[in-house]
Amino acid sequence: MKKWLPLIITLVFVGWLIGQIPVPKDEGFAVHEFAQLPILNGGRRQPMDSLARNALLQMRGKQSANYEPWKGWYQHPKIVSATEWLMEVLMNPASADTRPIFRIDHPDVKGLLGLPREAGFETDGKHFSWNQLQPKSDALLKEAQRASEVASSSRNQFDKAVLNLWRATFLYQQLKSTVQPPDARDWREELGAFLENREAGRAAAIAQQSSKPYDEKALSQIMSDVERFDSMEHYDEFGKRLEMRMAMVLPPETGNDDMGWKRTGQALMEAARGETPNFALAYYAKMGADYRSGDVENFNKDLQSYRQELAGRLDTNLKEASKETFFNHLQLFYLSMNISIFAFLAAIVYWFRPVDWDWLRRTAAYLLCLGVLVTTIGIIFRMVLIGRPPVINLYSSATFIAFGAPVLGLILEGFWRNSIGVVVGSVISGLCLIVAHYLSLEKDTLEMLRAVLDTNFWLATHVVIVTLGYASTFVAGFLGIIFVVRGFFTEAITPELKRSLARMVYGIVCFATLFSFVGTVLGGIWADQSWGRFWGWDPKENGAIIIVLWNALVLHARWGGLVRERGLLVLAIVGNIVTAWSWFGTNMLGIGLHSYGFTDAAFYTLIYFDGTMLALIIIGMLPLNLWRSPLEGDTSKKAKPAPGGAEPQPA
Repeated sequence: MKKWLPLIITLVFVGWLIGQIPVPKDEGFAVHEFAQLPILNGGRRQPMDSLARNALLQMRGKQSANYEPWKGWYQHPKIVSATEWLMEVLMNPASADTRPIFRIDHPDVKGLLGLPREAGFETDGKHFSWNQLQPKSDALLKEAQRASEVASSSRNQFDKAVLNLWRATFLYQQLKSTVQPPDARDWREELGAFLENREAGRAAAIAQQSSKPYDEKALSQIMSDVERFDSMEHYDEFGKRLEMRMAMVLPPETGNDDMGWKRTGQALMEAARGETPNFALAYYAKMGADYRSGDVENFNKDLQSYRQELAGRLDTNLKEASKETFFNHLQLFYLSMNISIFAFLAAIVYWFRPVDWDWLRRTAAYLLCLGVLVTTIGIIFRMVLIGRPPVINLYSSATFIAFGAPVLGLILEGFWRNSIGVVVGSVISGLCLIVAHYLSLEKDTLEMLRAVLDTNFWLATHVVIVTLGYASTFVAGFLGIIFVVRGFFTEAITPELKRSLARMVYGIVCFATLFSFVGTVLGGIWADQSWGRFWGWDPKENGAIIIVLWNALVLHARWGGLVRERGLLVLAIVGNIVTAWSWFGTNMLGIGLHSYGFTDAAFYTLIYFDGTMLALIIIGMLPLNLWRSPLEGDTSKKAKPAPGGAEPQPA
């Protein structure tokens, strides 16, 4: 039975993955079909679903919402998808204003807005609605203006919390003006009246300018309409300063040209000047009326009619949006992260009884293989969506390291078969996917590239190779961590296993040196072609060369006899600090071509990570008589077989 257990457990996980594929059927409004509607946002075509998820992530920190607090394990509130929430914001904003979707954690911000600081029966004390924020919105704006004038490096936690909340509320107001004026009562009737009377209004305006008799009522109406439409455009104009442009939901009449997309306010202003109204205006107006009245049947019919017309006018956009919606639904990296956790747990448990529980070792290896497969599918899916190599930004670098590290771990497992490679691969993969999740809270992860980065050749060579260098250096460092933790706190590390770990680290560091060196040289060639100089002492460039130099230092220290096995393993841990700095630290300096801005979360995470690594390095250098494992050079202990699966088994 034990022989088949690893395969059975892996098949159970495969079945679980297959169960995540089908899209739940809509019982009422066709939410999933609405989610696939194409729009233009952030300089790229994407589905409504991506707009909804990214917006909700910025406001709430999650891709779903619950409108009632959790009242216990026995009474769960209804979970609303991001698209369901966005539909209400777009088409029934008055109702959306009552939904608690703004997350506020800072107590002083709650005090500023007069909000309850503790959870109650009607509130969880963290999430609040626009109606709760609106009475003190002027105070929020005033504090946000004050905080924006403070240098970013000098802002305290309150300043940052205020700015983040204000940006979230501004985004919310933009969304409410995306498909209709936010104060519209019956937009279908109002739009019809505007289109019917606009010529009379234009004629009245022309007559007034020519000092001729004019229809005062028609002029008053057209001026009122223009003022409403201009207020919608105001959110986009102001958003330019914040790099928060409004989404364009009205597609071009024909073709796939991005220049033809328009905002609703923009199209309405053009219609007021006598231009032909965009065909999508009427569809959104009809769907909005159906949605507000709860007419599910007509809403779904109007939505289907709109999708059919889109298919005839711009079929490519519709297919692209459908693919991205399906990718969002799968959440492949989240699934892979969960599989990595189970692989890690299985490998750790195996160490307690390695002789009797070898089936757990094989289970862990199979699960990690499955996790790598899911991550690979996710990376390939992203490449298909954006038409780019796998690494284009920080988010994709995290997912690629989450692919590369477990692959190296599985190679180690293939040679030594002691679950050490599985533990290292699963830990790095899981941590990187968690990092990727938090990076996704900041902005669209499928963002457009800067012009100088818009080259597939260099993205496929320099960036990918450097990222593989990151992954391999991390693998070597985490092998060193296993040595220190298990050697100092347990009796699991024998002299034989220490030598095996040293051989693993040596091979991985050689691999890391090659890839980091080649990747850095390719980056210099790219820089020379782009900016006319091979090296500019940019912080990211310096970080890359530091990785090369450090790995070379480790190898030369070993070759020259300056360090033995333990020294090599401890030096590998230092590589974690060097790599983390090059990967993330240089991006937070606020200078250089690779700077993406300082964030508290990233800064403190980096500090905690480096502090942990320093503590492990210090432990690794303590005298051997303080270690629990019987290692060479420690005459106070007699070497004995390790209880934790230390002995490597032949491949």
